[in-house]
Amino acid sequence: MTNLDIPYTRYLSPDGSVATELPPFAEDQDKLIELYRRMTFARRYDGKLTALQRTGRIPSYAPELGEEAVRIGYASAMKEEDVLLGTYRDTAAMIVRGVTIDEDLMFWGGDERGNVFAGPSQDFPLATPIATQTTQAVGVAYAFKLRNEKRVAVTTIGDGGSSKGDFYEAMNFAGAWQVPVVFIIINNQWAISMPRERQSAAETLAQKGLAAGIPGEQVDGNDVIAVYDAVSRALEKAREGGCPTVVETITYRLTDHSTADDASRYRDPDEVSAHWKNEPLIRLRTYLTECQAWSKSDEENLLSGIDAKIDEGVAAYEVLEPQPPEAMFDNMYAELPADLKDQRDAVLAEYTAGEEQGHG
Repeated sequence: MTNLDIPYTRYLSPDGSVATELPPFAEDQDKLIELYRRMTFARRYDGKLTALQRTGRIPSYAPELGEEAVRIGYASAMKEEDVLLGTYRDTAAMIVRGVTIDEDLMFWGGDERGNVFAGPSQDFPLATPIATQTTQAVGVAYAFKLRNEKRVAVTTIGDGGSSKGDFYEAMNFAGAWQVPVVFIIINNQWAISMPRERQSAAETLAQKGLAAGIPGEQVDGNDVIAVYDAVSRALEKAREGGCPTVVETITYRLTDHSTADDASRYRDPDEVSAHWKNEPLIRLRTYLTECQAWSKSDEENLLSGIDAKIDEGVAAYEVLEPQPPEAMFDNMYAELPADLKDQRDAVLAEYTAGEEQGHG
């Protein structure tokens, strides 16, 4: 079997040394510092949301630990007018795109108001169903093509999700119609408890696009410079010529699949420990430190500023007036079908009765 000449890009090695000549944008150290700041925020925010779930303040969360370079890399490469159709593990990207902390917490808290956010209003809410966002992204991209708009639909999917039929159908239409869409496969090696090697016999996941006429490439997903560079090139190609691309980012999920999962039941702890050596924050911080562009005081100031911002956002979320139970029906249809109307009325009646008894 061959990988069909799928290119692979890495600029920074795991030890922070330069593996190959850096792309032009990376000569701007301020740009790299901004990427590092965003990745550090993602890491701290991820820890905070996990803690909030563990203490019962939000019902669920999908951690991103170890995958910060992917989300920050592609989100930072996008333009405001592009449209993101992400998965449930793309919280950090949404924050980069302009979603506020309290809005994001509303989403994770089960409050529909969290899907009306301050960031680009045409970005789609994070998708919980697996792979449905990819077909939607092709539809969005087709609309851009019909309108002659130089915009790109960016959609993400996990390694496991890339085995879904929706993904193959999306690529087939994208290739046939030549629409401006970028498919980002976030290969973190595990589809919940299913390892990558048991998901697909394909040597690379990037090559899945070739049968649909879509070029693919792999990047080191723990190297934010590589991710930003590859996605920037794919976005520009889509914007100028309407051509789709598949970008497979090779990374590793360093924690549980979700707060409902216990990865220690199916993963060898020695395997996880080994992958900590490749994590993205240390890699870029080491490079910046060696370039004398980052210091211990810079790090301390960054962490304190991030934690203060996160605490402020959490406080804003926790003083919000909760939605009444019947609100779960209010954003489903323009006009509620009869069966759901009956359910809404029943919920409202039960809630009202409970309130009356509580005040009785």
